[in-house]
Amino acid sequence: MANLVLGPLLRYVGQTAATVWVETDAPCEVGVLGCSTRTFGVAGHHYALVVCDGLEPGTTTPYEVTIDGSVAWPEPDSTLPAPTVRTAPADGDDRFRLLFGSCRVTRPHEPPYTLAKGDEAVGVDALHAYARRMLTVDPDDWPDALLLVGDQVYADELSPQTLAYIERTRGTDEPPGEGVANFEEYTVLYQEAWSDPVIRWVLATIPSAMIFDDHDIHDDWNTSAVWRKQMQATSWWQDRIEGGLMSYWIYQHLGNMSPDQLEDDEVWARLRDCGDDDVAGDAVLRGHAVRADAEADGGKGVRWSYRRDYGDVRLLVLDSRGGRVLETGERSMVDEAEWTWIVEQTRDCSSHLLIASSLPILLPPAIHGLEAWNEAVCDGAWGERWKDWGERIRQGADLEHWAAFRRSWDALMQLVSDIGSGKCGPAPASITFLGGDVHFSYLAEAEFPLADGVTSRVHQAVCSPVRNPVNKPVQIGDRFARTGPGRIVGRALARSAGVPRPGVRWRLKQRPRFDNEIGAIEISGPAARFRLEKAVPGDPDEALEVVMDRQLSF
Repeated sequence: MANLVLGPLLRYVGQTAATVWVETDAPCEVGVLGCSTRTFGVAGHHYALVVCDGLEPGTTTPYEVTIDGSVAWPEPDSTLPAPTVRTAPADGDDRFRLLFGSCRVTRPHEPPYTLAKGDEAVGVDALHAYARRMLTVDPDDWPDALLLVGDQVYADELSPQTLAYIERTRGTDEPPGEGVANFEEYTVLYQEAWSDPVIRWVLATIPSAMIFDDHDIHDDWNTSAVWRKQMQATSWWQDRIEGGLMSYWIYQHLGNMSPDQLEDDEVWARLRDCGDDDVAGDAVLRGHAVRADAEADGGKGVRWSYRRDYGDVRLLVLDSRGGRVLETGERSMVDEAEWTWIVEQTRDCSSHLLIASSLPILLPPAIHGLEAWNEAVCDGAWGERWKDWGERIRQGADLEHWAAFRRSWDALMQLVSDIGSGKCGPAPASITFLGGDVHFSYLAEAEFPLADGVTSRVHQAVCSPVRNPVNKPVQIGDRFARTGPGRIVGRALARSAGVPRPGVRWRLKQRPRFDNEIGAIEISGPAARFRLEKAVPGDPDEALEVVMDRQLSF
């Protein structure tokens, strides 16, 4: 009999349908809420995404996972509540709570890993702490959805368990050393990241959406055309990128799609046709990964961006890594086809628009100026002899956010101006960028020129890390970027490279925070707020403390 390896993960939930993802150790029939599907195979692994339809709107239903007709989840000895599916009400609901965060490294949840100091310490996992608190409160107070904004797994910062597996199987003497090498090792990485009982329970209970960032593949992934050529010249990169994108499609992207989108997805259809033939499944998914990676070199694009609607709230999740165009002078975050799709998703905006990108769009102004300067220098603004120097700084200091793709940043700001001024239909009450990556959390508010007529409140909310604090020297540099002198330095550098001053101004509403934290956007009618909670270091009960609670719109 087949067994459950990982999951269930509750992914999409609408009014009458839901999807549940699992991994099993052998081919089988997987059932949830009276609906069932056959597993599909990829490279010796077996997965299923069960589409549960015919559900009643506005209901809460406990569910079990069956394998070949026998209950496989919840486990008989589990003390955790049964997972539930909570469908959206038919008449809509103007209340919505989205939990979000990024940068969650995998480590055990006991000392020394939860201590505030020490070489092994990464502190308390804020998502783990939030899940534990959920177990003690009324389910009506649970979030409606969870958004993981990048770095769900770390291919270059391995947990002790994954590292031990690699040392047993291939050793670490040859590249990529203590890093993930291929699809098989990625499966181990995901299994450890999502296997803790409390994490497993929360992922089975709260519908989740996800998007990758660099560490899901490699630090500085797709920073520049130069970086890509350097990586492609290594002996190990091709296996890493193929394995990373294959596993991302299975473990993260597949569940981002709604049942209707699944029906139209060519890769999903081909994998289902392969069925239990895991060799054929490997070929299908590997070919898709190769095509996706080629986009940055001018190949045909693969769209990882997606959209979800929660009543009158729209969540638009942007791929700011895999879809980049990187040739000098042509740099953009996404290709033309994907940008056209993004614009189309904003033409019938809801009362609140959430635009999620793993990379913050509104960085602290000093850092924005530094990155815009660096892009211009790499393009030759200071002459040919400075290009290589600029590239070394770009890679060394991770200067590859939206500010370093100025054409894309300008286009996105113009799009937000059009939305917020009512040119695309009624202006939303709020437009909020959600981001991660930078390992500090903050809230910024944007101000558009009066002539633009923007009435929507526009903010950048960042929650990073969930679990992976940075060292003190990095914190000092980030704090300086928020100061007056830091802003002056950033503006002066950008001006020296001929970069025009942005037409949009923004400012941080509170000093950056460097703790392990979890964020939430809470919406009720026209009102929206951002709440940030910190995991208290060393607390045996994994307490959370509210450290920011700001109104975004009224």
